[in-house]
Amino acid sequence: MNILDRIVARRRTRMEQDGYTMGEELPASRQVPLVPLPDNPFLICEVKRKSPSAGNISTLPDPDYQAALYLKYDVGAISVLTERDFFGGSLSDLIKLKSQNPGTFFLRKDFLLDPEDIEVSWRAGADGVLLIASVLDTRTLTGLHELAVAYGMEVLVEVHDEEEIRRVQPLRPKTVGINARNLKDFSVDLLRPVGLSGLIDWNPRLIFESGIRSPEDAALAFAAGFDGALIGETVMRHPELLPRLQESRLYSKKDTFWGPLYRRRLRLNESSRGENKGRSARDADHGSAGVSPETSRYRPLVKICGLGNEMDARLADDLGADILGFVLADSPRRIDPRRIREIGVTRARKAGVVVLHPGETDLPPEVSDLLRDGILDAVQFHGEEKPAECFGMAFPYYKALRIRDEESIGRMSTYGSPRVLADAFSPGMYGGTGTSISEEFISRLSERGPLWLAGGIGPENAGRIIRDFRPELIDASSKLESAPGKKDEMKMKKYFSEIEMAVEAIANGSVIK
Repeated sequence: MNILDRIVARRRTRMEQDGYTMGEELPASRQVPLVPLPDNPFLICEVKRKSPSAGNISTLPDPDYQAALYLKYDVGAISVLTERDFFGGSLSDLIKLKSQNPGTFFLRKDFLLDPEDIEVSWRAGADGVLLIASVLDTRTLTGLHELAVAYGMEVLVEVHDEEEIRRVQPLRPKTVGINARNLKDFSVDLLRPVGLSGLIDWNPRLIFESGIRSPEDAALAFAAGFDGALIGETVMRHPELLPRLQESRLYSKKDTFWGPLYRRRLRLNESSRGENKGRSARDADHGSAGVSPETSRYRPLVKICGLGNEMDARLADDLGADILGFVLADSPRRIDPRRIREIGVTRARKAGVVVLHPGETDLPPEVSDLLRDGILDAVQFHGEEKPAECFGMAFPYYKALRIRDEESIGRMSTYGSPRVLADAFSPGMYGGTGTSISEEFISRLSERGPLWLAGGIGPENAGRIIRDFRPELIDASSKLESAPGKKDEMKMKKYFSEIEMAVEAIANGSVIK
């Protein structure tokens, strides 16, 4: 059994032994007022002692101190883990905290399975309950949702993938949580909730669940349109981060990069599944028109970098590029910032490439202006920027790192951006060299998670790279040129043709990795 199955099985055993109160004393009826979720954007901070992914988080003998910290920093909602065996929680934690703080919203977070769980939650003082779609069949989920709503409680319906979103759609729950953590293997991808949010065709409050370890992660969630962020381990271990986590709410709904990119990445829309009518309002708000009507399948994101003029940018956009890259550093491919402004609206996202050297801690003013004015959607840091420096200089951003050894591969995980672009190392040069990363290193990189790959990619090798390594993004520049900063139309068309042929071959099963 995977970890999720084990948790559910153990809880069933507990209920058989101790009943739905888990052997604890509960009031015969609810003793505290019902409190609604706060206005968004908001944080939901968690009281828990341990988890399967993090082990022991806190020896917390009494939850009062932790809850007092949250309220000190104006956290509007508190989640209490009541599962005992894997998370070290109890219903007594919830009862005590709610009775001491009757004006605060409390969520019971547990693996609720039966109608009796809802009634117990109500008596214990929960203002809301978590229902996890992956552990409930559709009939049970519907029944528990209706019962909790009848009690007047908030229902946070948690989903993890496209199938679960389709399953809960008829309920149209008022609050939906999208979990960045895979509950089967406990891996985390912060961009998965960002992409999945585009499949929701009603207008619930969206809660980003799991994986937030820093104010930068929280900013990513709020910027991508989430109304709330549920944070557990990070605030249990580091409550001193709370003021900065609260400040991350200032980024609310300001993302024009990760959201559109990953909603497009899913390649799912209503006509492909026949279940929805009309495109998601959230997609429309973020300008992600042109989403393919085909069903979900593998196709890498495509970035065309080193664009030096409007004609080439338009060509890349028309051919299907997902990111247009403009070099704003010392380079034969450097583009005048005024030319980027002249390009106007494109379907593809626009990224400005900068190269900062040791001691430089500010973006060039013209780059800051382009980002502030919405001309650029993101900044690609391609120099010697340190992990702690990037978020303070630009948002959204991602880091590009030159790979030459195991140490440089290890450095990728030290950066806070949800993706790091792996580029080839060339002494004294920061990209655009036509040099490739060794296949041994590409293989190592692909094992670490979603792979963003640059370096020596062109029409002659794009198909093989896609078939062999399944990168999430491929980035090409010099191999598509007739001269530095000038793209060759035939090479560009050939490049995209090779990509599509590789994608079709994989979809048809004619290539086995």
